[in-house]
Amino acid sequence: MLLECRLPWISRAYHMALPRLLAAVAASALLAAGPVLADALGDIRTQFERGDLAGALDAADRQLAAEPGNARVRFLKALILADQGKPDAAIEVLTALTEDYPELPEPYNNLAVLHAAQGRYESARIALESALRAHPGYATAHENLGDVHARLALAEYEKALALDGKNATTGEKLALMRSLLGKQAVLGPAADPTLETPTLPR
Repeated sequence: MLLECRLPWISRAYHMALPRLLAAVAASALLAAGPVLADALGDIRTQFERGDLAGALDAADRQLAAEPGNARVRFLKALILADQGKPDAAIEVLTALTEDYPELPEPYNNLAVLHAAQGRYESARIALESALRAHPGYATAHENLGDVHARLALAEYEKALALDGKNATTGEKLALMRSLLGKQAVLGPAADPTLETPTLPR
């Protein structure tokens, strides 16, 4: 199941089942960020892409010390933390972003990724529904929500069959759902370069 987050010049796509996240950064809206911020984000981005996660995180923290409300840097910090294998810390940053900027769908999508990677599909569902309230035309979130519902349905079919093992219909549904979900890729990045999202505030 693919979840994608795309910001004005931060593009990211990864799969629900993965704690490992791969990033690609697009430079299409550097002018909107302003020269100083663009330079700071560029430095963080370069370190991040080179795999210097500790350096990127340190640079992000320094920038946030000067601009604590900067949504772009906070979002990038969450990506760095996730790549460092610190999902709880990334969730904390993203949750704060959703509280400060509830109109942005991307942080909700990233929250869904992190929740689903840990098997918390109900939390992922809630996050995706929030993303769609913020941006009803967000096609990726619609697809992701369908995948989350499929995961939740699988769990319910398993419970039903455990309670009534003789129910052939439930068994057939369970087998079909397992087959469907089993075909989904669990590794590797994907991206939709045509996706447009609102401009992140500073």
